[in-house]
Amino acid sequence: MNLTKVLKNEIRDIPDFPKEGIIFKDITPVLLKPTLCEQLVDHILTNINQPFDCVVGVESRGFLLGMPLAIKAKVPFIPARKKGKLPGETESYTYTLEYGEATLEIHKGHLTKGAKVLIHDDLLATGGTALAASKIVQKLGAEVVGFSFLVHLAFLNGVDALKDISPNIHTIIKY
Repeated sequence: MNLTKVLKNEIRDIPDFPKEGIIFKDITPVLLKPTLCEQLVDHILTNINQPFDCVVGVESRGFLLGMPLAIKAKVPFIPARKKGKLPGETESYTYTLEYGEATLEIHKGHLTKGAKVLIHDDLLATGGTALAASKIVQKLGAEVVGFSFLVHLAFLNGVDALKDISPNIHTIIKY
């Protein structure tokens, strides 16, 4: 089975979402196929070339496979959430998006100093969100050893934003 081809057949293009001119890559049809999701998790774990101590999943679609990745790897899952969504004390990072500004947060005390972290999200575009998650990880004293994404919009050069953090950037589909 060619995983890339299967995914390209499942992922839908939704024009003008969330705003006019954007073509949104909708991964929800993939989630309807548990066997495919299991194959994706196995593929990602096989292709991450660094050991890691935990998975940081980026809100919200990074949670969908980030948690199963962590379970299969037998490591903790740590959510990186939008500002104000986590109770308790957090570390945060504010960054610029293509169409605005956002802040990500991670609970303080959930990452141990020196922990090796895999950051997972569904899509790599400009790299801003994954970079924000990595900045929080670093502020908390941990080390980003890799990134994983299902989809990579290569024309937006997101790899350039991340390669200095970790050259271990795994994507399955490139557009």
